[in-house]
Amino acid sequence: MNDAHTALPLLPARPANAHKGTFGTVAVIGGCARAESRMIGAPAIAARAALRSGVGLARMLTPGPILNEAITITPSATGVALPTDADGSLVPHESASTFDEHTASAHAIVLGPGLGWSNEPHSPLAAGTSAVVLRATLHADCPLVLDADALNCLAATPDIQRDLRAPIVMTPHPGEFARLAAALAIKAPDASEPARLAACEAMAQRLGCIVVLKGMHTVVSNGHESWTCRRGHACLATAGTGDVLAGLLGGLIAQYVRLMPLPGKTMPGTLSLLDCVRIGVEAHAIAGERWAAKNAAAGLLALELADLLPEVLDAMRAK
Repeated sequence: MNDAHTALPLLPARPANAHKGTFGTVAVIGGCARAESRMIGAPAIAARAALRSGVGLARMLTPGPILNEAITITPSATGVALPTDADGSLVPHESASTFDEHTASAHAIVLGPGLGWSNEPHSPLAAGTSAVVLRATLHADCPLVLDADALNCLAATPDIQRDLRAPIVMTPHPGEFARLAAALAIKAPDASEPARLAACEAMAQRLGCIVVLKGMHTVVSNGHESWTCRRGHACLATAGTGDVLAGLLGGLIAQYVRLMPLPGKTMPGTLSLLDCVRIGVEAHAIAGERWAAKNAAAGLLALELADLLPEVLDAMRAK
């Protein structure tokens, strides 16, 4: 792929006779209920971004003690409680079973925002997160977007490339990328663009997935074709914008990438997984630019970014 000059395809037009089932379902798995690392907003932000992308249904799977709070942030999503122990850690076997039951009808899965992780391999937090992440990577039947603590979990898993079966998009920031690179014996890049591109390609080749190396001029590679986003603004360097990107990618994939058909339903068209990711990265960057142009150089809130996505995506759609 000609990195600097490859035009993005347009999103397919949305059929006028559509209903919510036409546009697929995305499942978002994340959040942490432990007192010392409580994280509620991340899965709700990702679900909000998925809905703002135009997906038909967003379903959040979060630890039971924080489910109501997450739904309050994004009430248009539905919610499923993941079982937890008394300390708020996911119960491994029960959470894996809940994952199986409530992602079976999904067309894309976003896994990891705020999920929680511990570098102590035998801790309840690490065990619960590992059970869900490995269940997804080994058994999911639809594309996965792996972000945040799902990536930290994989970085601590020996021979991680053997556990990746589903079509996967990874969205590491530079710190997460460095941990994955160390696990794979890949040299972590410096900040230069050629080094970031080479490292992103090497990781994508090693893992057989699409890697989105976030940062200024985000790089996207499937190991064979690579592309660099030239848009964006420094206002995006704030908490929650990565959750927006993960949810946006999941929403676009659920709508436009079809590994399994929807019987009797007319779809708005299909795109490759790589093109869906490129469009999502570009839209995320443009939304940041628009917020800064209307507001300020800093102070962006993640939910504000998500709420700019419809108008940005509409400008990227076939009419």
